[in-house]
Amino acid sequence: MLDVNLKSVPEHLRDIAKRAKAKRLGHNLTQKELAARGGISLASLKRFESSGRIALKSLLQIALVLDSLPDFEGLFQENPNIDLFAPEPKKRFRGSGSRTGRKT
Repeated sequence: MLDVNLKSVPEHLRDIAKRAKAKRLGHNLTQKELAARGGISLASLKRFESSGRIALKSLLQIALVLDSLPDFEGLFQENPNIDLFAPEPKKRFRGSGSRTGRKT
């Protein structure tokens, strides 16, 4: 199945930043407090909230402070495509070694 997403990468960046800012405000944290708790610079946090640009490590540190780290658990997981009409794969069994031609 083709999942069509019409958002551009910059749009995704801005949306993530907007949601992070809303969550920060929901936790009643200032930018300075979040930066200090997350161990990142205030400048990095300000740049992130205005443009969406941030290092992955810093993003994860922000997510940890904002109780959103589990949201990353599903990122890049393989989702097997299930075909209900495909035949089941044959089960493989370990051979006894009798086909090698060796005599015991």
